[in-house]
Amino acid sequence: MSCSTIPPDNPAFQLPSLNFAISPVPKHPPNKGRHIKTAAALIIGDEILNGKTLDRNSNYFARFCFEHGIQLKRVEVIADDEVEIIEASRRMVQMYDFVVTSGGIGPTHDDITYASLAKSFDQGLAYHNETLARMEVSGRHRAWVSKQTEEQRIARKRMALFPDAAEVIFVASDIWVPVVRLQGKLCIFPGIPSLFQKMLDNLKPFLPLPPEEERPFRLQVFTGLPESSIAPFLTDLQKRVQPEGIRIGSYPVLQKGVYVSLIGANRGRVHQLGVEVEKEVEGRVVTEAEAEAKRQLGCQ
Repeated sequence: MSCSTIPPDNPAFQLPSLNFAISPVPKHPPNKGRHIKTAAALIIGDEILNGKTLDRNSNYFARFCFEHGIQLKRVEVIADDEVEIIEASRRMVQMYDFVVTSGGIGPTHDDITYASLAKSFDQGLAYHNETLARMEVSGRHRAWVSKQTEEQRIARKRMALFPDAAEVIFVASDIWVPVVRLQGKLCIFPGIPSLFQKMLDNLKPFLPLPPEEERPFRLQVFTGLPESSIAPFLTDLQKRVQPEGIRIGSYPVLQKGVYVSLIGANRGRVHQLGVEVEKEVEGRVVTEAEAEAKRQLGCQ
């Protein structure tokens, strides 16, 4: 192999940037009511269940759904087990408009997500040539690729062995891994959080998302009062505003106070109720950024 394909022994060496073509975006039917309304996430991996790996993807997906007006109805964590993957994926596809899976698409023996989902929807498996080509390009300047045995190369190719009737969507110019979509609604993602997050965000043009006017608005009020002291007021408030589709929640911070959350599609009405809540619970409205900062500091 020529020296141009093997990086020098130099810690400052930078791999060439990738610039793959992104899949063309189809035009979704504009028919009212055809957009995504409900969603579910299937997190796959023994490492999640045994505590080795912290699942960050379900939380990111929950935020994605909220921001885009989708009701996330279910999150399940299951083992790398074919029977469990088949049962859960079939059930979720029947019940929800948009389903994501995370994990189990690597090159090792326990990465069985593609094969299990192929069985789930009565499909065979086939290598995807474009994915193999992009994989080869991405590894061209990595020294370890040239040193792999035939057995190791076959294992790496498993990451491009997809259900044969799947839709393959390339969503990022710098990532060779595609989003693989089955039944028009189940999207298969890597378990690595940075890849999951970027690929989910880049998938938006390929999804029939709810229109802006149907997306919820959340306002948060923080009070130093204990949750038991504000519970009667919040119970009455929820009964009063439930017919308007507004949801009230309370989330205590240990020995600090309570966040009261108001969620609804009518931004003006939510702000109006926020003034009432501020007065009744002796609190103040806080920004999403402030609440997130406290969460990141472990205050929630």
